[in-house]
Amino acid sequence: MFVKTGDKVKVIAGKDKGKEGMVTKTIAAQDRVVVEGVNMMKKHQKPNNQYPQGGIIEQEAPIHVSNVQLLDPSTNEPTRVGIKIEDGKKVRVSKKSGTAL
Repeated sequence: MFVKTGDKVKVIAGKDKGKEGMVTKTIAAQDRVVVEGVNMMKKHQKPNNQYPQGGIIEQEAPIHVSNVQLLDPSTNEPTRVGIKIEDGKKVRVSKKSGTAL
């Protein structure tokens, strides 16, 4: 998967197209990511220690990784990701600017 936790991404497809946010969680087995503030859903929560009142809470739902594109830190524009080998290690590289991510 080309996206890691903490990366800034832009949504390129779906109901939240155009929104940007940080990746808070990756689910590699399902090729999905959870992006901060994107794909919000309402969940009916029973009362527990964290939510003593219970009720309806809003939280982020996973979105498929093909619907997001990594933002280049130098230009803050969406870019595709390539891989280069430097000093025997794989390094993610921006296709647009050529800088390491």
